[in-house]
Amino acid sequence: MGIIREKKPKSSSSSPSSTSPCADLRAAYHNCFNRWYSEKFVKGQWQKEECVAEWQKYRACLSVILVILAFAECDFLLC
Repeated sequence: MGIIREKKPKSSSSSPSSTSPCADLRAAYHNCFNRWYSEKFVKGQWQKEECVAEWQKYRACLSVILVILAFAECDFLLC
Protein backbone atom coordinates (compact mmCIF):
# COMPACT_ATOMS: atom_id res chain seq x y z
CA MET A 1 0.00 0.00 0.00
CA GLY A 2 1.53 3.29 -1.07
CA ILE A 3 1.05 6.88 -0.18
CA ILE A 4 -0.98 8.90 -2.63
CA ARG A 5 0.10 12.48 -2.95
CA GLU A 6 -2.07 15.12 -4.49
CA LYS A 7 -0.45 17.40 -7.02
CA LYS A 8 -0.63 21.02 -6.01
CA PRO A 9 -1.68 23.37 -8.79
CA LYS A 10 1.08 25.73 -9.88
CA SER A 11 0.24 29.35 -9.58
CA SER A 12 1.28 31.80 -12.25
CA SER A 13 3.57 33.57 -9.76
CA SER A 14 5.71 30.44 -9.35
CA SER A 15 6.83 30.29 -12.96
CA PRO A 16 10.57 29.79 -13.34
CA SER A 17 11.12 33.14 -15.05
CA SER A 18 9.58 35.06 -12.15
CA THR A 19 11.51 33.35 -9.36
CA SER A 20 15.14 33.63 -10.39
CA PRO A 21 17.28 34.73 -13.30
CA CYS A 22 18.82 31.24 -13.30
CA ALA A 23 15.56 29.32 -13.02
CA ASP A 24 15.44 28.18 -16.65
CA LEU A 25 19.04 26.93 -16.47
CA ARG A 26 18.28 25.19 -13.18
CA ALA A 27 15.27 23.47 -14.74
CA ALA A 28 17.31 22.38 -17.76
CA TYR A 29 20.01 20.91 -15.52
CA HIS A 30 17.54 19.15 -13.22
CA ASN A 31 15.63 17.71 -16.18
CA CYS A 32 18.87 16.41 -17.69
CA PHE A 33 20.05 15.01 -14.36
CA ASN A 34 16.74 13.31 -13.60
CA ARG A 35 16.64 11.78 -17.07
CA TRP A 36 20.26 10.55 -16.71
CA TYR A 37 19.59 9.18 -13.25
CA SER A 38 16.46 7.28 -14.20
CA GLU A 39 17.63 6.05 -17.61
CA LYS A 40 21.34 5.42 -17.05
CA PHE A 41 22.55 5.51 -13.45
CA VAL A 42 20.00 3.11 -12.01
CA LYS A 43 20.89 0.66 -14.79
CA GLY A 44 24.62 0.85 -13.99
CA GLN A 45 25.49 2.97 -17.05
CA TRP A 46 27.12 5.84 -15.20
CA GLN A 47 30.58 5.95 -16.79
CA LYS A 48 29.83 8.76 -19.25
CA GLU A 49 29.62 12.28 -17.88
CA GLU A 50 26.32 13.75 -18.95
CA CYS A 51 24.67 17.08 -18.26
CA VAL A 52 28.05 18.77 -17.89
CA ALA A 53 27.14 21.62 -20.25
CA GLU A 54 23.86 22.24 -18.41
CA TRP A 55 25.63 22.20 -15.04
CA GLN A 56 28.34 24.63 -16.22
CA LYS A 57 25.77 27.10 -17.55
CA TYR A 58 23.72 26.93 -14.35
CA ARG A 59 26.83 27.29 -12.14
CA ALA A 60 28.07 30.27 -14.17
CA CYS A 61 24.70 31.98 -13.81
CA LEU A 62 24.69 31.39 -10.05
CA SER A 63 28.22 32.79 -9.76
CA VAL A 64 27.18 36.00 -11.50
CA ILE A 65 24.07 36.37 -9.36
CA LEU A 66 26.06 35.81 -6.15
CA VAL A 67 28.57 38.49 -7.15
CA ILE A 68 25.76 40.92 -7.95
CA LEU A 69 24.08 40.20 -4.62
CA ALA A 70 27.36 40.61 -2.74
CA PHE A 71 27.93 44.02 -4.33
CA ALA A 72 24.33 45.03 -3.66
CA GLU A 73 24.67 44.05 0.00
CA CYS A 74 28.01 45.85 0.23
CA ASP A 75 26.43 49.03 -1.19
CA PHE A 76 23.59 48.71 1.30
CA LEU A 77 26.02 48.29 4.20
CA LEU A 78 28.43 50.92 2.80
CA CYS A 79 31.40 48.54 2.77
